[in-house]
Amino acid sequence: MKWLEIHIDTNHAGLDAVEAFLSVHDIDNVVIDDEGEFHDFLENNHQYWDYVDGDLLKQEAGKSRITFYLPDDEDGFARLAAVRLALSAFKKEHEGAYGSLLMTLANLEDADWENNWKQFYKPMKIGQRLLVVPEWEQVEESKRVKLILNPGLTFGTGSHATTQLCLTALEKQIHGGETVLDLGCGSGILSIAALKLGAATAFACDIDDKCLDVAYENAALNGVGKDTYTVACGDILSNEDLQKQIGSGYDIILANIVADVIIGLSPAVRALLSPGGLFICSGIIDTRAEEVAQKLREAGLTIRDTHSADGWFCYVCQ
Repeated sequence: MKWLEIHIDTNHAGLDAVEAFLSVHDIDNVVIDDEGEFHDFLENNHQYWDYVDGDLLKQEAGKSRITFYLPDDEDGFARLAAVRLALSAFKKEHEGAYGSLLMTLANLEDADWENNWKQFYKPMKIGQRLLVVPEWEQVEESKRVKLILNPGLTFGTGSHATTQLCLTALEKQIHGGETVLDLGCGSGILSIAALKLGAATAFACDIDDKCLDVAYENAALNGVGKDTYTVACGDILSNEDLQKQIGSGYDIILANIVADVIIGLSPAVRALLSPGGLFICSGIIDTRAEEVAQKLREAGLTIRDTHSADGWFCYVCQ
């Protein structure tokens, strides 16, 4: 069997955190290379050399790495894509604390990764109304609402359970004419889906400035123009200009992010909703589901529906 060798670069402080992160995704057999252990080895083995290559010291400076292996097949690439998506959120949640958190594949060129990555993403039926179609796939006409997506390697494709939970909850709430706010939009899949399902307008934002190109490109693939769709970059909790641009009175607010960000957003959500509006939040790992639920209640929100799959939770709040 062929294997994919995947590395995540971190620092000494991040080793336990990254190992725990991978364990959540059922990856427990890892190899740890620690800068601290490297220097301990040098310190305790002076008798074997009197010179250490300076380039080697520079190469190892400040770097710790976790390596793991996945099968080089459809399942392996699917798991790798899920880890890449989750790692992006993990990186945002711990910005700067654990080094670069750069993920690389040994002996696999970027083009090879992209081609292999694409071949395992096929059209997906989600809920009762949606069909998510990668741009490179052709499908026959369908009674479902077709959502065309080309997220590249930066954002998710819709295959992750958290996105599917959010889309399934969303399609039940779109009846036509709604205004939608998508927080942490990434590829724009949620807000574009809302428009395709019948929402009147959508505003999407993300702290990653790559969202501007990716979300607008995906919108164009679906015939969605800037007259109904706005994408912006920034932190809604601290950027006053973004807050003014967003405004308030939304019928539906979407947040498919991570538990800590949802907790941080929850006190601000009610002021952004219209009377009777809904907050649909996902990306909540099961071990933190009750904690998030409690924080939502403390923020004055009522949880109307709870959805879960594969260890992830989605709440529909009012």
